[in-house]
Amino acid sequence: MDTDKPKFLVVDGNSLLYRAFHAVPYLSTSEGLPTNAVYGFASMLLNLLNQYKPEAAVVAFDARGPTFRHEAFSDYKAQRPPAPDDLVKQMPFARDLVRALGIRILEVPGYEADDCVGTMALRAKEAGYSVVIVTGDLDELQLVGDDIVVVTTKRGVTDTVEYDTAAVQERYGFRPEQMADYKALKGDPSDNVPGVKGIGDKTAARLVQEFGSIENLLSHLGEVKEERLRKLLEAGAEDARRSKDLCTIRTDVPCEITPDDCRLQLLDAAAARELFTRLEFKSLMPRLEEMLA
Repeated sequence: MDTDKPKFLVVDGNSLLYRAFHAVPYLSTSEGLPTNAVYGFASMLLNLLNQYKPEAAVVAFDARGPTFRHEAFSDYKAQRPPAPDDLVKQMPFARDLVRALGIRILEVPGYEADDCVGTMALRAKEAGYSVVIVTGDLDELQLVGDDIVVVTTKRGVTDTVEYDTAAVQERYGFRPEQMADYKALKGDPSDNVPGVKGIGDKTAARLVQEFGSIENLLSHLGEVKEERLRKLLEAGAEDARRSKDLCTIRTDVPCEITPDDCRLQLLDAAAARELFTRLEFKSLMPRLEEMLA
């Protein structure tokens, strides 16, 4: 990453909120409002702003309603239960927090937060920024490249790992842009993406390393030496193609917000203090005051 370029922070809001909800023990205000997810989210945002000192930032959220992936594959995320009520109650406060910290929010109907992240990351890179994506979702490793790193939460909301191209290559044995091919072969149960039945992580990685892409693999099935594996790929070819499309993060989401629109604004001190007070974030208040100083 070019340290001389201004930094642009792109945060996957839904992913980090979900991670915080499950990582931070239950918290609530004296009136009974659950706050553990937004507390963890607030703590991470304060850490990120202090650590990276970005000149611009955006937090992407899922818009309500189905996406183009649901239209393409009716079973997409079909097995996923609704978000817990205690998490849903905290989502409006997470948006209030983002606005109070002077950060823009990006959500586009028909697309997921991942796609908004990918689109703004690419636009920011093209505009001359060095981009830091923060997420709890390893799918976004496919966005890693020159001037784009991905920071993922490892455990909880404070233990993180930063991935550049070399780090992705070291962990998986293939390039970041091949992540969708890998997921297309092994599937993704969390999103109900089928992949190819009978192919697991190790075989998927090996095939990507050897053939490079789903398209090249399927056009050279005769070169797959193991008969059992070749038959699995023949039977699952359409599932593989569909799965790659589902797993590919879009970088062309239609939105009017530009990277320069996301330059950090002055914190709304009154709104931030009022929100932290209402949520009874006493332990976070000194960190907020330090930012406001």
